[in-house]
Amino acid sequence: MSHHLSGPNLRSPEGDARLDLTDLFAFAAPEPGRTVLIMNVNPVAPSGGQAFHPQAVYRIDIDTDGDRRADLAYSFTFSEPRDGAQTMTVRRAAGEGARGLEAAGEVLVADAPVSFTGTPAVVEAGAHRVSAGLRSDPFFADLDGIVKDFQWTGVDWGADKNVFGIVLEAPDAQFGPAPEIGVWARVSVRKDGHLVSVDRGAHPSLTAYFNEEDAKEAYNAGDPVDDWENYREPWTAKLQHFGGYTTDAAEAQLRIVLPDILRYDRARPAGYPNGRTLSDDVTSARLTMLTDGKVPGDHIGPHTDLLPAFPYLGHPH
Repeated sequence: MSHHLSGPNLRSPEGDARLDLTDLFAFAAPEPGRTVLIMNVNPVAPSGGQAFHPQAVYRIDIDTDGDRRADLAYSFTFSEPRDGAQTMTVRRAAGEGARGLEAAGEVLVADAPVSFTGTPAVVEAGAHRVSAGLRSDPFFADLDGIVKDFQWTGVDWGADKNVFGIVLEAPDAQFGPAPEIGVWARVSVRKDGHLVSVDRGAHPSLTAYFNEEDAKEAYNAGDPVDDWENYREPWTAKLQHFGGYTTDAAEAQLRIVLPDILRYDRARPAGYPNGRTLSDDVTSARLTMLTDGKVPGDHIGPHTDLLPAFPYLGHPH
């Protein structure tokens, strides 16, 4: 899976699907000079009867200077659901205010509606455009074939699945002056009065393939700045096992995904691993990496329900 079920034993963090990050995307908007960031959560989201976690902070962190630390942070928090309705507040923090877990900084949007129907709720907030709610999951893969040792079934697991999407679009200048940015997503939830990070990630299909079950919670609580030191050795061993890599070759591959920050040079077309578009075949990219090209892909193509304009994610099933 991409980042679905990223808690131990293929379960959602804290056993709560609302806290489960599934995918992160970064690409250019159709309108020149604008960037789109999308954070999806809640794998296999139901078509009704559920909402974003009201005690959670959903967050997109942005590194603008390459030091592997957040320089900007967009935080999304949600009200207690009432009568099937929920509202969202969006904050933008810069500098030191971007490096904690709390939702901090300037309020861009307050009490905006969240959509759990087929019609997206779109909010214009100055230069920013924001939407949150139930959408079609853009992730595509032959998961049954992967489980069956690459005996492909031709069935796209994600073809009929939904997620909760958080979509943000803004002028490029809002994300820093340099063309290259680094992006990752995080979900934190309040426990015993303290905010705790329970999921985080950027590159697709890392924790499922690389982390042992007893390492996943620590990974989800960690920070990208520590990733190379913490995960270089165990992940090198994984690549040597899966693909027969030498140590040097394995480390060269890992430098693409560690630290777990999705780099996006906006001076070049988006396409994974330079950002990630909704149609990038990340499953094949990861299988190629893991097996050193012995398994080049799963023969599943992107979804056809993507929208050409904001919020880009397809209508829910």
